[in-house]
Amino acid sequence: MIVTNDIKYIGVNDHKADLFEGQYIVPNGMAYNSYAIVDEKIAIMDSVDAGFTKEWLDNIANALEGRKPDYLIVQHMEPDHSANIVSFVNAYPNAKIVSSAQAFKMMKNFFGTDFKENQVVVGEGDTLCLGKHALTFVTAPMVHWPEVIVTYDSTDKVLFLADGFGKFGALDVDEDWACEARRYYIGIVGKYGAQVQALLKKAAGLDIEIICPLHGPVLKENLGYYIGLYDTWSSYRPEEEGVVIAYTSVYGNTKKAVEKLAKMLEENGCPKVAVNDLARCDMAEAVEDAFRYSKLVLATTTYNAEIFPFMHQFITNLTERNYQNRTVGLIENGTWAPTAAKVMKGMLEKSKNITFADTTVKILSALNNESEVQLIALANELCKDYK
Repeated sequence: MIVTNDIKYIGVNDHKADLFEGQYIVPNGMAYNSYAIVDEKIAIMDSVDAGFTKEWLDNIANALEGRKPDYLIVQHMEPDHSANIVSFVNAYPNAKIVSSAQAFKMMKNFFGTDFKENQVVVGEGDTLCLGKHALTFVTAPMVHWPEVIVTYDSTDKVLFLADGFGKFGALDVDEDWACEARRYYIGIVGKYGAQVQALLKKAAGLDIEIICPLHGPVLKENLGYYIGLYDTWSSYRPEEEGVVIAYTSVYGNTKKAVEKLAKMLEENGCPKVAVNDLARCDMAEAVEDAFRYSKLVLATTTYNAEIFPFMHQFITNLTERNYQNRTVGLIENGTWAPTAAKVMKGMLEKSKNITFADTTVKILSALNNESEVQLIALANELCKDYK
């Protein structure tokens, strides 16, 4: 793939992986992106996952047509991007490794060496001239590791953005960008919204025509759309109006209440209702929905004087990623001492700008006249803005 006249794509597609980072389902695989900037001097941008050493080195050789690289620029030390640093040095022992000071410390941890003889340490605003291409380095700590740098090529107006603007899915699969980029962002980077906002502010001062991430496609058109989504996600604003219902149900009674509520919401004009059975759905998809839409209903049973394990995991996933700026409704079920609403509310008490619905639905084993009235009241409350 040709990115520009002088920048070539040398990454790989992974269709063997079933889970990314040991937890995220990737039905369409993953891309581990790497790029070659070919000038008077040649820079390779990042390496790839350990399972693709030969393919990556072959891609470099093919792209360079007999020339040898002068630099390997390491923007991010996560192993899916750094695993082949040693292989690169073995193949090109005279090449310099360009990275942050903290990244070299991590290399010592990973590989037992910090490549002292090959080191070029860079920080905020440092530059590297390849000939006509001038690279400027921008620090991006905690997006989403502390050593991260990103690289701006002012000649071709390309921003190499490490894990920023990444997505799940291999590059040889045609799929919607936003869906898998959202799930990737929220799951992996979502905790670090403030740091992403800081990077976006730095990027706003650059003249950018192309974004080259380490996962997902090269972005060349309509960059305002992608940047706008990242601004929304990293500021924890709802992307769309709608209600997400996340529930667990032991014997089906909580599920019946959720199904009734979903129908009521649709009848009351709610623009979108998304229902997630937390025991069966992809948890990352449910978390994605919670961040995508403006309102959330949590429905679960009291379980061992706590809440059902899948609900506990779900709320933990939200709070670990700084869930905020949402309206939340609660439905609890219990046969003798329901406490689920109190537990769920307590788990969210440190989250910023959470508005709890005035109505909490209390089910005593199964829906009855009283709890059905509460369900109607909750539906009306959640839909008052849509009437």
